[in-house]
Amino acid sequence: MDPLIEIRALLDRHAREGAWPAPVPGLTLFLTSAPTEPMPVVYQPLLCLIVTGAKHTVLGDRIFRYDAGKFLTVSVDLPVSGQVVEGPYAALSVALDPAKIARLILEAPALAAPVASTALQVNEAGPELLDAILRLLRLLDRPADIPVLAPMLEREVLWRLLQGPSGAMVRQIGLAESRLSQVNRAIQWLQANFAAPMQVEDLARLAGMSPASFHRHFKAVTAMSPLQYQKQLRLQAARTLLLSQPGDVAGAGFSVGYDSASQFSREYARLFGAPPGRDAARLRASPQGLVMV
Repeated sequence: MDPLIEIRALLDRHAREGAWPAPVPGLTLFLTSAPTEPMPVVYQPLLCLIVTGAKHTVLGDRIFRYDAGKFLTVSVDLPVSGQVVEGPYAALSVALDPAKIARLILEAPALAAPVASTALQVNEAGPELLDAILRLLRLLDRPADIPVLAPMLEREVLWRLLQGPSGAMVRQIGLAESRLSQVNRAIQWLQANFAAPMQVEDLARLAGMSPASFHRHFKAVTAMSPLQYQKQLRLQAARTLLLSQPGDVAGAGFSVGYDSASQFSREYARLFGAPPGRDAARLRASPQGLVMV
């Protein structure tokens, strides 16, 4: 049997509409019956396999399209916009743990050396990776086996990923002194302090690079400048605030670091296609647009 068919059957049995954290640690299941609105979200390091349907992910000025049998790999926290463009859509994600990847690298030092690359890639899933993912998913039918077998099967999924076309990028996640890990120090600071003033020179010192080298490597990894990255985080946080606390547009802008309400509204509309109040009202009226996939 085609492994994607069996994986889809398992998703149908164990998932429901939207995003569903599975009882297997690090595993999330996704189902949606129809295309969705573009939805900004911050991807954390993960492997995401598309089982049916198709999706667009926008990172900076780049658009990635992937459909059944392809997988997305993300190696650092990235603010992106995701949209299901073909349904029904079914997918799953596996979190990528740096410590677990590092242990595999130590046991297999002959793996190819990592190279600097954009921290998001789309590739075709090979039979070995699909088989490992399928056996991990089968644990959903045998929950008593999860504590014993899930760590071993997750390890195999990571191993297949390291041996595949995104292996060099994934290997950087586990190497403390890789360029990606250095850039990630700055990314983690921005995630925690996006509303605070930011100087590129300070981020470069945190990453252990010169400002010029840091700017070049940051853009190579994230497809955007540090300022653009911070702006994406601020606007996504403001959108979340407006969905939960409608009406206070200026307050949402100030809370995420904007000093000017007009600049906030202008940049918000440029990213999301409508002014803050109108965009939040539209999303509240369209629950499907809020599905995080």
